Amino acid sequence: MKTIGLIGGVSWESSVEYYRLVNEGVKQKLGGLHSARCLMYSVDFGTVEEFMRQGNWQQVTREIVDAALRLKQGGADFIIICSNTIHKCADSIIEQTGMPLLHIADAAAQQIKEQGLQKVGLLGTKFVMEGDFYRNRLKEKHGIEVIIPETNERELINTIIFQELCMGVLNSKSKEQLQKIINKLLLLGAEGVVLGCTEIPLLIKQADVDAPVFDTMTLHAAAAVKYALE
Repeated sequence: MKTIGLIGGVSWESSVEYYRLVNEGVKQKLGGLHSARCLMYSVDFGTVEEFMRQGNWQQVTREIVDAALRLKQGGADFIIICSNTIHKCADSIIEQTGMPLLHIADAAAQQIKEQGLQKVGLLGTKFVMEGDFYRNRLKEKHGIEVIIPETNERELINTIIFQELCMGVLNSKSKEQLQKIINKLLLLGAEGVVLGCTEIPLLIKQADVDAPVFDTMTLHAAAAVKYALE
């Protein structure tokens, strides 16, 4: 079994779920008392988030690459980042560590293609929805068209993520607001919706949406288990 290196703490609310998912996944595959060989380096999200707000992605990248290098030194065989947004740093991690990295957008795309869908709505932080590092990967590498919410809706989603979900707050009103945004994307032609933030699945489940929901956290953890056991 390969050792999974998890970059966590972005935020730790979802990192806890990643740890559970990779261990449950290995147990399901191997049975008995088996669990995942894994290392997690958890960053201080307060520091990272401040750099993100400042637009200082150079410093964010330094923090994340440092985490990856520590995992490499600890014996990790490959890296997963427990965050969609921080995949903005993915190329730098690969270049500066020389380690394999399983990209979260690829894990989502695999499932989207298996269901035969070509157009999806994308929810996440403003960095994910508005940046090109995530949408372009889905479109250029996988041929999946992406629809994003309107400007005011993107602001609302971003606020819910950082001021509620990353703080462990699950608000029923916020859930309803996210459902309305998703339903609007479906009316605009989305065939499913990508939960492109690892905290959103804490609030939105498949049962809440009348279309396929792609929980990137769960799909990413499953991809890590599969790679670790190959």
